[in-house]
Amino acid sequence: MFSDSRLQDYVAVVLGVFAALSPLWLDTNTNAMWSLIVLGVLVALCGIAQIARPTMAGIDYAMGLFGALLFISPWVMSYTAFSGASWTAWIVGVLSVVVAVAALPAMNTRMHGGGLATHH
Repeated sequence: MFSDSRLQDYVAVVLGVFAALSPLWLDTNTNAMWSLIVLGVLVALCGIAQIARPTMAGIDYAMGLFGALLFISPWVMSYTAFSGASWTAWIVGVLSVVVAVAALPAMNTRMHGGGLATHH
């Protein structure tokens, strides 16, 4: 079941857990705390879903979306004054998007037989 999993799925779980737990050691307000927890859990769940079911292509897109939402959350949820929480959201958000994008070629290769199509 886990033999077909990709490294980026495990990285997504670590990133999500880090973001979700970061309010334990960061100075936050309510908006920052819940943004980091909810979006961090969603990123981690995307990674877990991809580990369990690597053929679910839509999960990579969802993870990218949650990463983008995490990145913009300091501005949208008005917690840019909390620099630790903001930087965590920005860094984990960008890394989540990068991991999601990096997973897409691997998904496409796996779904289409592992090679490039040739035109005759």
